[in-house]
Amino acid sequence: MSIIVPVYNEAAYIAKVLEQVKRSGYPCQILVVDDGSTDGTDAVLAGIDGITLLRHDKNRGKGAALRTARPHVRGDVVLIQDADLEYDPRDYGNLLQPILEGKADVVYGSRFAGSGPHRVLFFWHMLGNSLLTFFSNMLTNLNLTDMETGYKAFTAEVAQRLVLKENRFGFEPEFTARVARMDLRIYEVGISYAGRKYAQGKKVNWKDGVSALRCIIKYNLLDRI
Repeated sequence: MSIIVPVYNEAAYIAKVLEQVKRSGYPCQILVVDDGSTDGTDAVLAGIDGITLLRHDKNRGKGAALRTARPHVRGDVVLIQDADLEYDPRDYGNLLQPILEGKADVVYGSRFAGSGPHRVLFFWHMLGNSLLTFFSNMLTNLNLTDMETGYKAFTAEVAQRLVLKENRFGFEPEFTARVARMDLRIYEVGISYAGRKYAQGKKVNWKDGVSALRCIIKYNLLDRI
């Protein structure tokens, strides 16, 4: 398995996240993309063994980090791991099971379909995620519950076929639009979720929601390459 970890200004969390990834029990290649961090994240990463470290000289966004990592992928399965503690690597088993059983090509980890523990936080974020997923489902004809989830796993073959253009969080709706047109077997599994507050470093805001809506329209109706 190749685990891609885009990271931007997560000096307080990244070492703990990578430790949990290594403890997951799965043989994996860990590709960390330091996306122009300015808070000392680079120094923390320099002291961590067992990772392949890639760097951007300035912040370019999550989508750009994934494109940087893709040529280095060596695993049969690719999994995206955010660089904070909102998503728990102990959920890897649930994410990988449909792929390992030969049932799925792409697996979404849903924050809204699981029985695991969920931190109670922002109503408007939940509503925004639900609306974006609803609009995305209307155009893709999928029945996802959490299009915007940070946990997505897919086969290396899917990774090779994907053509992604978005640099930032618009990656999520673009990815969904493109895999929906690729005649793939898409599964969704429940995961736990420990959301952060903005004071703890949460970065997604209402502007990203507007951008996501733009990307839903763009990649489902206009840019279908």
